[in-house]
Amino acid sequence: MISRSRKEAIRVVLADDHSILRAGMSSMLADNKDFKVVAEASNGKEAIEAVVKFKPDLLILDISMPLMNGTEAIRQAKRRCRKTKVLIMTMHRGAEYVRMAMQGGADGYILKDDAWEELATAIRHVLKGNIYLSPSISNKVVSGFLDGSASVIGILGKLTPRERQTLQLIAEGMKNREMAEFMSVSVKTVEKHRSNLMRKLDLHNSASLTAFAIENGVVSG
Repeated sequence: MISRSRKEAIRVVLADDHSILRAGMSSMLADNKDFKVVAEASNGKEAIEAVVKFKPDLLILDISMPLMNGTEAIRQAKRRCRKTKVLIMTMHRGAEYVRMAMQGGADGYILKDDAWEELATAIRHVLKGNIYLSPSISNKVVSGFLDGSASVIGILGKLTPRERQTLQLIAEGMKNREMAEFMSVSVKTVEKHRSNLMRKLDLHNSASLTAFAIENGVVSG
């Protein structure tokens, strides 16, 4: 059971090119009153259209999708609806897939053969703003199997959700006042997030923050 502070159900978009898997996932989620599947998608393009239309709390997405690959779908979902969390659920265990997903902006990565309890745990973590990796692969990530990018994921994982959002908005060219309006916070709060980013990343101006964000897949260059 997923703990939910507000009364409405978690709104989910399911995206997978295998209709049988989508049907099974939709049935499992429908059996839990905490969830409402608002749309299903069979390719990356449909997934983005559903995210734009329904603005779900969560997009569950396969990394390998027709028409638009999962990595690009992650980036577009984050760009079009920043509040939507993206959880990758796939059969791919390879380092390159995990790396592409996490650098693309995914909030979590689990495997299709993980148990239902693992999916529930992953959803709970990503909705709280945390990064979640299936235990089946996370040990490899920690040991640095992502060709040197594990340290980057570790750094990004130390940022708060607001700090990650601020980093993305800086890289997209927003000024402090624009960010404050977009995030519904004060300019002073945005300045604090910016200061924390520079301290945690050991970077000292907007140009270096933008370069870091592009290089590490927070935004596309």
